[in-house]
Amino acid sequence: MSWRSDRERWGLGIRLFHWVTALLVLGQWLLGRYMVGLGPEALTEKFVLYQRHKSLGLVILALTLLRLVWRLLEPARPAHPPTMPLWQRRAAAVNHALLYLLLLAMPITGFLAAAASPLGIPTLLFGVIPIPHPIGPDARLEAFLLGLHQFEGWVLAALLALHVGAALKHHLIDRDRVLVRMIGGR
Repeated sequence: MSWRSDRERWGLGIRLFHWVTALLVLGQWLLGRYMVGLGPEALTEKFVLYQRHKSLGLVILALTLLRLVWRLLEPARPAHPPTMPLWQRRAAAVNHALLYLLLLAMPITGFLAAAASPLGIPTLLFGVIPIPHPIGPDARLEAFLLGLHQFEGWVLAALLALHVGAALKHHLIDRDRVLVRMIGGR
């Protein structure tokens, strides 16, 4: 299997970006839901989980940027199935654009919310490397950014559900190769 995509299938490179990002996003969403539900008696666990959440968010941001560069450098990519209506092609393009936008925006809003926190808790990449905060404490800005970050999370979940539903529709109803070529089959 080639690292590069062609007109028939996605290459190994873009498929790795896709599936690693998918697993990280699922893990982040579940981790985010869990950690915000912890009470004040679990401060140490919350600190560790928030640091992990911030670290994985920065990894997702880096992977998304690398994935976009990879996509720009791909000489070819699989075409839509010839039977796919124009409205579905446009809907897929909009969904993908919004997914990329959120994969970039969410780590940024989450990081800025942490930076704006009046608690002044540092961001430590995987508990080791300090990441400087670009802004200072501001409780109102923190509240706004946290609300935006949570809203983005729910929008991302809805877009991913649509994305998965469309892939399953292509596989189970349309019986085309849209899903198969992202999994890596022939």
